[in-house]
Amino acid sequence: MNKSKILILGTAYPFRGGLAAYNERLAEELQQTDDVDIWTFTVQYPGFMFPGKSQYSTDPPPAHLRIRRIVNSVNPLNWWITGRKIRRFNPDIIIVRYWLPIMGPCLGTILRIAKKGSNIRIVGMLDNVVPHEKRFGDVAFTRYFLKPVDVFVAMSQSVINDLRQFEPVKKASLIPHPIYDSYGELIPKSAARAHLKLDAGKRYILFFGFIRPYKGLDLLLQAMADERLRKLDIHLIVAGEFYEDAAPYHQLIAQHQLGDKVLLHTDFIPNDDVKYYFRAADLVVQPYKSATQSGISQIAYHFEKPMVVTNVGGLAETIPDGKVGFICEPEPASIAAAVEKYYVEDREAAMTAGVQEEKQKYSWSRLAAEIHALAEGVKPKA
Repeated sequence: MNKSKILILGTAYPFRGGLAAYNERLAEELQQTDDVDIWTFTVQYPGFMFPGKSQYSTDPPPAHLRIRRIVNSVNPLNWWITGRKIRRFNPDIIIVRYWLPIMGPCLGTILRIAKKGSNIRIVGMLDNVVPHEKRFGDVAFTRYFLKPVDVFVAMSQSVINDLRQFEPVKKASLIPHPIYDSYGELIPKSAARAHLKLDAGKRYILFFGFIRPYKGLDLLLQAMADERLRKLDIHLIVAGEFYEDAAPYHQLIAQHQLGDKVLLHTDFIPNDDVKYYFRAADLVVQPYKSATQSGISQIAYHFEKPMVVTNVGGLAETIPDGKVGFICEPEPASIAAAVEKYYVEDREAAMTAGVQEEKQKYSWSRLAAEIHALAEGVKPKA
């Protein structure tokens, strides 16, 4: 089998977060059969556009990956230069991530220049087509990005449906988000709780990830005030950085007298610490108001934790209701009812077994094989 020369264009170290983790893990998988390089950003977002404390990782660089910082997302001259460099580099396949319309002009221009006069095949990995938080220019920027892409991979049916509003003909495959298996081993719950200085005998649920309006932490805090959960003495761990004003959340906690029930770990969680939060919890709750898919579910699968998710977008597509968790509506009473049911019916053991069975479906090798199959189906230029 001949090796393909593959270029992944998108977020990677020294940037942090789920996009970088996904691209790096995909590169590791593809490296088993191909030559793989990642070209990432010198500037991903201007500082004023970034809602968190830092865009950069404090972890060591990933071993055995070739990562080059080259793309400036806000400099059109850089887009032209980068496109020409890619054309000279001449990969067989470009894999490019798309998650925000604001990236459309940068990535769309680079791809057009790289592709001109070449047989480079471009695979678009779509996190979102229609963004969670809408802004002026979204439609035009998305259309501009999609045009030079040959084929697509989406991680939920809702994204495929959104894509068809723009590209009704180009081939697209639905491959659910593979499991994030790069966050460490499955340590015992007791060890995880000891590390986080949590009470070994209490009930803990987990909200994990960047805190943004669409993720519904406000709904979960209101659910925590529900008398059904108060009686069960459930505690909520919030582990993730605020990407918006924290004041309304603190007001909700004070208003509902939840100060002794909510543990706020609202700094960015380093990769090495992720395992402690997931393994310490009984249940992972994703109370999203809108969603396409979620990497949080795939971390929960890796750490074999049952989930409660809201029935929005593609979030519920990978969560068999009653087997690995419960699907509820994005409203406090429904979220509270699902959490109560998990504890009252003592579902932890059965649902953990369900997670262990279901997680086998979400492999990186399946994604890598589909990328190759899609690329091979692109007709070369005459």
